[in-house]
Amino acid sequence: MRKVRVLLAAGILAGAPIALQDPAGALENGVARTPPMGWNSWNTFGCNINETLIKQMADTIVSSGLRDLGYKYVVVDDCWFNPTRDSAGNLQGNPSRFPSGMKALGDYLHARGLKFGIYQVPVDKTCAQYFGGYPGATGSQGHEVQDARQFAAWGVDYLKYDWCSPNGTIDDQVRTFAKMRDALAATGRPIVYSINPNSIHAKTGPQRDWGDVANMWRTTEDITNKWDTGQTNGYPMGIQNIVNVTVPLASYAKPGAFNDPDMMEVGRGGMTDTEMRSHFALWAVMASPLIAGNDLRSMDSATTTILKNQNLIAINQDPLGLQARQISNDGTRRVLAKKLGNGDVAVALFNQGGSTTTISTTAAAIGLSGGSFTLRDAWTNAVSGSNGTISAAVPAHGTVVYRVSGDTTPSPSPTPSPSLTPSPSPTPSPSGRPGGCTATYRLVNSWGGGFQSEVTVGNTGSAALNGWTVTMTLAGGQSVTSLWNGVNTGTSGAITVKNAPYNGTVAANGSTTFGFTAEGDGSIAPTSVTCTSP
Repeated sequence: MRKVRVLLAAGILAGAPIALQDPAGALENGVARTPPMGWNSWNTFGCNINETLIKQMADTIVSSGLRDLGYKYVVVDDCWFNPTRDSAGNLQGNPSRFPSGMKALGDYLHARGLKFGIYQVPVDKTCAQYFGGYPGATGSQGHEVQDARQFAAWGVDYLKYDWCSPNGTIDDQVRTFAKMRDALAATGRPIVYSINPNSIHAKTGPQRDWGDVANMWRTTEDITNKWDTGQTNGYPMGIQNIVNVTVPLASYAKPGAFNDPDMMEVGRGGMTDTEMRSHFALWAVMASPLIAGNDLRSMDSATTTILKNQNLIAINQDPLGLQARQISNDGTRRVLAKKLGNGDVAVALFNQGGSTTTISTTAAAIGLSGGSFTLRDAWTNAVSGSNGTISAAVPAHGTVVYRVSGDTTPSPSPTPSPSLTPSPSPTPSPSGRPGGCTATYRLVNSWGGGFQSEVTVGNTGSAALNGWTVTMTLAGGQSVTSLWNGVNTGTSGAITVKNAPYNGTVAANGSTTFGFTAEGDGSIAPTSVTCTSP
């Protein structure tokens, strides 16, 4: 066992993804393949936590059957600590809130087959301390190695590490988050490393693949129990707003490294049951960590049914560890498809509109070939046959999920519509000739003082494009605040966007898409939007 731990630590120190301690035990060569599942104290209780509350939640996870479905991480969020370190500089549990100590709490959880999660920050103050809701300044800044050793000694299995500061560039964040990554690795204890670079900061979560730094990384500002708050990536985020940011980041997800759209709001009110079901279904197909945030002791039947949906949990915990990719989106009807390890494909038909509508796709579009298919409805468990059509009447803000099985081996990846990001493209034939590189701008959403847009890069030739560059000129007062699926030079005026490492190849007659959020008047489209390729 010691040899295995040393090897994992060496891999992490070299910048490899951390080996995630998998909640369901689905390990392959020591590396977990599935997102963590569990419960976190913050959404419902904030700073009002104590030893008794955490134990009650743990007992409920066991007695309700949630543990046996995979919900194993019990994460104690902000305000668990003594406001001052001890004379040796060590963190301490708050003696009035956790009189038995943090190791005893970890032992309690482990004795019940659960995992112990804890909260800390890489700067000087935690979020509660920063906003004056809790005294002291006990962040890990300058104490990374010491704190990592303390966590390991307490039996911690999961660290939520929250930037919570307006200071620092994204490069500063990478370096600072990596300090704790390496410190955790050096302890030899497998600890899930969950980071949030976005709190009180420019939204750097969507700007890079953080899989070289952490097991999971927040893509947006904090979630709230609302469907749509009108935010693109600002506090607080509704479910629809988070989906808009996280869906385009599918290529970042892989076994042991996942986009994190934040803890779930299922069972906390503020949304209809239909919206709660969509919330859970979309988190499931996006390979998101399923971390509940409600009071588990008082769940109603609707909440219990959602959190215990075994079809969706199986889709989320599929060992391929892939996030669903977008197949189509017309602004109302959105189709996502997630490849599964046995050759099936999970398809989410998501209605973003305000009334019931029929949403359809095909087996071919999601990467399956053949003439006969079986569809299992994840909500009703009903099974039906199809010759290739996948369709349902979906209520407003609803999501129908089918697990689609075919009679032949699936294609390598789903095939998106031309306006969306494609999966990796095949190698062109030698006789093909590169064609024109086109760039098409589209406004996705706008609000007071800001907007979100996407640009589709198309290839009109008969051979693949290998690399692309888009230039465009933003109107006065417009400034890019975040950009994904590309690398930008400049944020205002004339800007240049080059392909990311993973989407530089555009197949013949294919396309890829990058998106960005910006400050300013979204009703004014950029000018001189052009694309060139080497």
